Amino acid sequence: MKPIAVIFGANGFLGRYLCRHWARKGYEIVAVARRRDGWSGDGMFLPWDGKNSGPWELALEGASVVVNLAGRSVDCRYDEKNRRELMDSRIDSTRAIGKAIRQCIKPPALWINASTATIYRDARDGPQDEWKGEPGTGFSENLAQKWEESFFRDATPAPVRKVALRMGMVMAWEVRSALAVMRKMACAGLGGAFAGGGQRVSWVHMDDWLAALDFLTINPLLDGVFNVTAPECPEQRDFQQVLREQVAMPIGMPATEWMVKLGAWALGTEAELVMKSRWAVPARLLDEGFRFRWPRWEPAVNDLLQRRGVEGFFRQRAARPVGIRAWAQAT
Repeated sequence: MKPIAVIFGANGFLGRYLCRHWARKGYEIVAVARRRDGWSGDGMFLPWDGKNSGPWELALEGASVVVNLAGRSVDCRYDEKNRRELMDSRIDSTRAIGKAIRQCIKPPALWINASTATIYRDARDGPQDEWKGEPGTGFSENLAQKWEESFFRDATPAPVRKVALRMGMVMAWEVRSALAVMRKMACAGLGGAFAGGGQRVSWVHMDDWLAALDFLTINPLLDGVFNVTAPECPEQRDFQQVLREQVAMPIGMPATEWMVKLGAWALGTEAELVMKSRWAVPARLLDEGFRFRWPRWEPAVNDLLQRRGVEGFFRQRAARPVGIRAWAQAT
């Protein structure tokens, strides 16, 4: 029989790539989400409101791996209502999955839960790994801490291995993804340094994110917290410069802190998403023998800009235009 992968939040950015990836590797996919919009179409779809019991619970019986990616997008203003929804969507989904697993006669072998590298203190305090990294004190850091606490404190059966993914920005050229937004700004000449540009950017290529989940799935002795970020963590000014070079844009207008905050307000999002300095080091993955295909940002972004959307990402790549042709195509 095929191994069964149950993926919650399957219609989100990460979920649709993971559904397609594991379907191609021979998994029987059970995709669980609030709605079908955004789902890759791989496997079987089951609806879920993110907190209550339902038929989806039956899919967990004997599953090889359960992955929880459910949660409201952080791309919003952090007002009281949105903060409550951000917290509740993560805690409620985690608790509901834990409850369903406890009811299984044959529980899943592995439960992977999303988390975030935003849990760590500001990168001005230096790089943060899983052993010595210290949590910060803001809303985003507190959100991540409570999310992980609800995951690890859940009294799931002893045979269930549990892994939390502290992720940096996962990069793929997808509509409304971080890379798509930054590329658009770079093409418009707005991809300069933000608030000085000294903040660190923790990121990971989608290829490596998928490979990391494969690695954690097939290694039965690995559990706990893992940073899923590329080894290279450039400063924002350098990160943006590389991106501008890839789209042949020589101009990169800088933005002061107040300009970034004003722009974030106009876009209905939060300035800290680009202002906060994140420097998460994937120490455990590297120590366990995982090797990144894309450890550096320059070759990674060059590759990503050849692979647009889910279909383009998994399709064999064609030659990419460079120079003025790349700029003309980008605009």
